[in-house]
Amino acid sequence: MQRRAPTSGPESPTYKPPQASGLTPVLERNIDAIYKRRQREEQASSIEEKAAAAITCFTGSMMFVYLHLLIFGVWIIVNLHFIPGIPAFDESFVVLAMVASVEAIFLSTFVLITQNRMAATADKRADLDLQISLLAEHEITKLTALVSDIASRIDVEIGTEPEIQEVKRDVAPDAVLDKIEKTGTE
Repeated sequence: MQRRAPTSGPESPTYKPPQASGLTPVLERNIDAIYKRRQREEQASSIEEKAAAAITCFTGSMMFVYLHLLIFGVWIIVNLHFIPGIPAFDESFVVLAMVASVEAIFLSTFVLITQNRMAATADKRADLDLQISLLAEHEITKLTALVSDIASRIDVEIGTEPEIQEVKRDVAPDAVLDKIEKTGTE
């Protein structure tokens, strides 16, 4: 019986050669899916969420720092009478302190809104990671059982049988979490 070299056709167990980018079609598909998902989530966000994200993005930039240096610097210089001909309008700097305090209140609120949104996104990704890990663990468990059965059928001796039996058992994630939580409180 003559063996044929595997092809990358529709019935082939292998993937086509990597794209010109150097990535496999599966990676290309996954990157595209993640990008499209992020676009959909961005489009589905409310006007308030978009505004909070834009404000947080601007306030986290150097342009924001430069703008504050300019505004507060001019405010201080004028009110210290360093520029002749321009009258002081806040000699005690009470108004400046009030403006800075109100601004800090709003900016911290916008930062918290953005952090809450980022935490929700991180939770979704962590859930996805957990689901994929559990699926991979389940598939490895099934493959281990299959390989073990094949080995016993063709009389291949498997070393460390107790370990193989352990790997062939599915992991119960809730039991693992319970053990982690119990260990952390002891």
